[in-house]
Amino acid sequence: MLLLSIIAYLIVTILIGYWASRKVKTSGDFMLAGRSLPIMLSSSALFATWFGSETVFGASSEFLNGGLYSVIEDPFGAALCLVLFGLFFARKLYNMNLLTLGDYFKIRFGKRTELVASIFLAPPYVGYIAAQLVAMGLILNSVIGLEVWQGVIISAFVVTFYTYIGGMWAISVTDFIQSIIIVVGLLVLAIILGNKAGGFSSVMTEVHPSTFRFLPNWNLKEIMLYVAAWSVLGLGSIPSQDVFQRVMSSGSAKIAVRSCFIAAGLYLSIAMLPLFISLCVKHLYPSMAGGDTQLVLPNMVLAHTPLFVQILFFGSLLSAIMSTTSSAILAPAAIFSENLIRPLTKGKIKDENLLMITRMCVLGFAAVATIMACLRSNIYELVGESSVLSLVSLLAPLILGIYWKKANANGALLSMVLGTLTLAIFARFNFAWPALLPATAVGFLAMVGGSLLWKQKESNDKS
Repeated sequence: MLLLSIIAYLIVTILIGYWASRKVKTSGDFMLAGRSLPIMLSSSALFATWFGSETVFGASSEFLNGGLYSVIEDPFGAALCLVLFGLFFARKLYNMNLLTLGDYFKIRFGKRTELVASIFLAPPYVGYIAAQLVAMGLILNSVIGLEVWQGVIISAFVVTFYTYIGGMWAISVTDFIQSIIIVVGLLVLAIILGNKAGGFSSVMTEVHPSTFRFLPNWNLKEIMLYVAAWSVLGLGSIPSQDVFQRVMSSGSAKIAVRSCFIAAGLYLSIAMLPLFISLCVKHLYPSMAGGDTQLVLPNMVLAHTPLFVQILFFGSLLSAIMSTTSSAILAPAAIFSENLIRPLTKGKIKDENLLMITRMCVLGFAAVATIMACLRSNIYELVGESSVLSLVSLLAPLILGIYWKKANANGALLSMVLGTLTLAIFARFNFAWPALLPATAVGFLAMVGGSLLWKQKESNDKS
């Protein structure tokens, strides 16, 4: 019955996506839903940006192993990203009427910078997509006993087809429905397990106080690690196409800004449910907390809950993962087609051809991510790694390009190259400092230095 319910859910979701795909007439419809989403669809789409495998599987696993301190990156860093984007970026970028984030770099710094920025924008999504596919593989492994890699391949086929037909319109409509299922499913499971464990206070009395440690010890190394944890998603996802495309799909600049704040509050609130559920599992079934902690929740639900709870739980999991995966596949496909392939045609490509190329790119990125998902299985690591490259290469050019008039293309290119090179050096030699911190600092210094040096050189040349 559970398997039939999952199959039925997947079919219904695909049908909803197919229905929404009828609104896709242009590449703009496919990538940004025609910039027409009302606040409910826009907020639910932003909420679903990261609420996937890393929140339900990854974060709950890390929380069981290391407490609240170990999940600063997600959900807290993810919520921070939405707040910062709403405060400082949403309105300014929306009013520029851009199709992709790569278009911003073209308008602000020129075509050469657009090309380089796009190379840094697209690849990080491969790891993120892979993380979601691993999670779906784990679900199918728990429910019907498939090997994880087999589940990955089946999941990749379903989600890729769903993304291919509908683009951002299908993602937005299904995100709204899936967000409701996520909230209801996790809330029902939390209430049932909490009552079974004797109530909220009973669960909390057995939790060691160190589990809720939120601040670092006051030594320099730990403070740097703490800042790095906040920065991975909190700053690293600001210059990302998936956040950009969801915000820019809003019907107005005001809706775009408000949706960021609503989604941040909703994300942080709902993300607490998997953490509480994991505490209930540890309280009720301590033997299940051993082994692969990524499988604790699905295994517990299968072994100790009635069928309707299983249907709700796995329905909410599939909702979370499918909504996250579909936009993660669309994001690099949009960048690749709009900012890498389209410039090669010198603007002569027809829009219907661009739409088909974007769909082909969807297939390509999904295939690469599927291979990665078959080779690696740690969800939390895959998600973290996918955001670091954007952080060190693109954050400085984005922020200073918007808020510093003297920023120029030479500074942006120097920032991208030196930030990435610094990350590679620190990662290669295993320095005690988190590699992303010096790499980000170098990116900002290179942006400022390169921009000022270029202006000085220009002044000297004129004289």
